[in-house]
Amino acid sequence: MTSTELIVSITAAAAAIAADIPDNAQLSLAAAAFVQLGDTLEVIAAQRDLCDTKCGEPQK
Repeated sequence: MTSTELIVSITAAAAAIAADIPDNAQLSLAAAAFVQLGDTLEVIAAQRDLCDTKCGEPQK
């Protein structure tokens, strides 16, 4: 998948989610939850990279 395709897919997903959540307060909560999910996944990936560098073997 190219970077352009990724951006278009994410935009389409956001539009579909927003269409299903008409209440702005609920949409804001969903957005915050997705931000937290993304941040947590980034922390997990960074921890894996650090351990791979220090331990010399990939983490699952």
